[in-house]
Amino acid sequence: MGIFNFLSTDIAIDLGTANTLIFVKGKGVVLNEPSIVAFERNTKKIIALGNKAKEMQGREHRQIRVSRPMRDGVIADFEIAEGMIRAFIKKISSNAFASRRIVIAVPSGVTEVEKRAVRDAAEHAGAKEVHLIAEPMAAAIGIGIDVEAPVGNMIIDIGGGTTEIAVVALSGIVNEESIRIAGDEMNNAIMQYFKKNLNLLVGERTTESIKCEVGSALPLKEEITIHVKGRDLVGGIPKTAEVSSVEIREALNENISQIVEGIKQTLERTPPELSADILDRGIMLTGGGALLKGLDERIKMETNLPVHVSDDPLTAVVRGAGKTIENINKYSKVFIRKRSY
Repeated sequence: MGIFNFLSTDIAIDLGTANTLIFVKGKGVVLNEPSIVAFERNTKKIIALGNKAKEMQGREHRQIRVSRPMRDGVIADFEIAEGMIRAFIKKISSNAFASRRIVIAVPSGVTEVEKRAVRDAAEHAGAKEVHLIAEPMAAAIGIGIDVEAPVGNMIIDIGGGTTEIAVVALSGIVNEESIRIAGDEMNNAIMQYFKKNLNLLVGERTTESIKCEVGSALPLKEEITIHVKGRDLVGGIPKTAEVSSVEIREALNENISQIVEGIKQTLERTPPELSADILDRGIMLTGGGALLKGLDERIKMETNLPVHVSDDPLTAVVRGAGKTIENINKYSKVFIRKRSY
């Protein structure tokens, strides 16, 4: 029995566009690494993944490709995604085919084809049984909300590829909006700002660190100025430019406005009894995007509702998916049902 348990670890995966997190039953969150893979172009052999692959990003030569197999929260490159899942599982387990049961969190707006791709990738990586759970539902469970109760809760999970907005009650999603505007689009907006206004080409890693360091949704008490290194688009030589948090906020404003608009639209479609619950309980923010300076205050100003950033928002989804794997009978209703044809 002990050997069987060791060889058949139940795990939960938050297969995110930016990061992959893995929860092992009985151990908690054991892996949190970037969803990035470095592989040989000719053979497709994976040579690095996660943090090691991220270090190579933007510095690879022609024989190596550094890729992110997830786009907008779903699989964009099936072969590489499957290899990435298999390699991450191998990293946390001595047996790459050790996972008997896997719960995977996916965006609430995924198509049937996208669901099938996720299931297939997990099965090819060795899973015997695969359950899918919508990210906002997993986030709600992860932050300790009683999703079975006849009470409405609004969750906003801002990841790398998608912003998931949902009202949950009675173990189900009553109302949802999945917007393909999140961390990646914000990084892209910063990159475009540098191109158009400063004639400077900056890389993905640089824009990510700029967003985390000086990005904001509202004016800061003390605005920050930083120096950014990149390549001059006119002269083609390396160059340093000075940029302020005011300029970065301007670059991010359109994306933030679209997220706020999605929240308002979801609230407009919410039944009145559940609206009353949200007024009492407020909106819960999860995901890496929840850490953007002033975002909670901006949503509060625009909706006149209390807004709370959850504790450890980055791991909320995987912790919720992990709770379902630890008590699969209790949470069986929250899984996305397979469509019968």
